[in-house]
Amino acid sequence: MLPLLGSAGEAIGGTPLVCLDRITSSLGLDRTIATKLDYLNPGWSKKDRVALGIIEEAERLGTLKPGQAVVELISGNMGTGLSIVCAVKGYLFIAVIFRGNSIEQAYMMSALVKGLEIEYRAFCTDQFTRDRNWIAYYNRTGVELWKQTDSYLDRLIDFVGSGGTYTGVTKKLESVNPAVKYFIVKPDGAAVLANKQISQPEHAIQGGGYVMPDLFYLKDVPVDGYLQITGDQAREGARLLASKEGIFGGFSSSANISAAIKLLKGEMRGKTIAMMVCDSD
Repeated sequence: MLPLLGSAGEAIGGTPLVCLDRITSSLGLDRTIATKLDYLNPGWSKKDRVALGIIEEAERLGTLKPGQAVVELISGNMGTGLSIVCAVKGYLFIAVIFRGNSIEQAYMMSALVKGLEIEYRAFCTDQFTRDRNWIAYYNRTGVELWKQTDSYLDRLIDFVGSGGTYTGVTKKLESVNPAVKYFIVKPDGAAVLANKQISQPEHAIQGGGYVMPDLFYLKDVPVDGYLQITGDQAREGARLLASKEGIFGGFSSSANISAAIKLLKGEMRGKTIAMMVCDSD
């Protein structure tokens, strides 16, 4: 029996890992896709882990003090995670939201934040540069994946936004099994990390495909290949996840499943591939 928890913050992490055998068998694919259901975190995404890690480190270092505000420029799930963590810890959270965010996410954010007001001494979480981003995935997600697959894992694929998940999990898996191979998933037409020309900056897959040629966390981290997924392929992936497995994944999650299927149909036939269901947006 699970213990009674003191807050939603204590429920972050420890998400289940499931095999997508109904998808692979329906497509005649050998082997399986091991999928981490991080959309079952309290804020419905993997970014809850980062939000908790960054805030707790800031408290430990003294850069975030009682009564201080927390601010973040967000394009997706990080804002929801920070809203939850700040709510249970008593911090004012100020979210700056990109114009391209979904209206549903904007409504949810307005319900969670305590207000938008001028604050000159706020703590900026800056998920693209603070090491607690990738360390949260190194200490928890990577460890959970390795244990839940019973130490049997061939490949990791990840749709990269800030690069925190990919970096943290890759570094952890490298430390326990150097034979694992790693692949980055990006939107077709916006795969700048793969040195591709940007032709679709306004692609359909939210949460990644930023026009940044270098990501801070990816320095000195192995990449064995890049996979480009179109918006239509991501939509088809979402339909497969829902109809075959009963999993409601967002676009980045759907890009991951489409990329995993592409690998299993080709050079990775017979391998066990791990991926994340990042959220359910």
